[in-house]
Amino acid sequence: MLHSVSPVGILRSCFKEKFAIPRQPSLAPAARGVLELLPPYDTGEAVAGLEQVSHVWLLFLFHQALEDKPRLRVRPPRLGGNRTLGVFATRATHRPNGIGQSVVRLDGVEPGRLHLSGIDLLDGTPVLDIKPYVPYADIVEQAHNAIADAPPAPIAVEWSAAALAQAGEHARRLGEPLVELIEQCLAQDPRPAYQRPPAERRYGARLWDVDVHWHYPEPQRIRVLEVVPG
Repeated sequence: MLHSVSPVGILRSCFKEKFAIPRQPSLAPAARGVLELLPPYDTGEAVAGLEQVSHVWLLFLFHQALEDKPRLRVRPPRLGGNRTLGVFATRATHRPNGIGQSVVRLDGVEPGRLHLSGIDLLDGTPVLDIKPYVPYADIVEQAHNAIADAPPAPIAVEWSAAALAQAGEHARRLGEPLVELIEQCLAQDPRPAYQRPPAERRYGARLWDVDVHWHYPEPQRIRVLEVVPG
């Protein structure tokens, strides 16, 4: 039986491209965005009472990773991209029906808009549903996952003096914690785990409206080189 679904809103996110998005929510608390609700949910009625909630579950579409052919096995980045697991044993973006879920912090509620942080969603992501986080029901004390039992160890992030000054300037202009966002995202090491590039290779990602460039002077150390208008 086929079912059709329609988004309840579209997320306006600090992440403008997939590279450097944290692989799980809450790993970058400085990652912020606004969920713009669509009619008929863009009135105060649909969000009445939500101001009493600190976190929400978002059910969304991986709109840039939708596929016609189902994948039964995937290669999770966490495992280095060279080991396969059944799709239902992972949180890979290649999902049946393209559905993802994230629990994010709810920072503010207004008619038609939710202000969120700790997000891991791409700009323009269609959100299918919003559910309040319920601690007594959603926390399972004895839960375990041998595949991902702890967050990945962060990698060291350092700055060139010029890049730090540029980031501070753009942070003031945007009114966003840009320095913290860059550090939190890069500390997760966006590279595929199997990739060990030469020190001169530069990487880049767009956050808000700026492009961040960095390299790896050592395998476990990142140096931010510049933060320039996108």
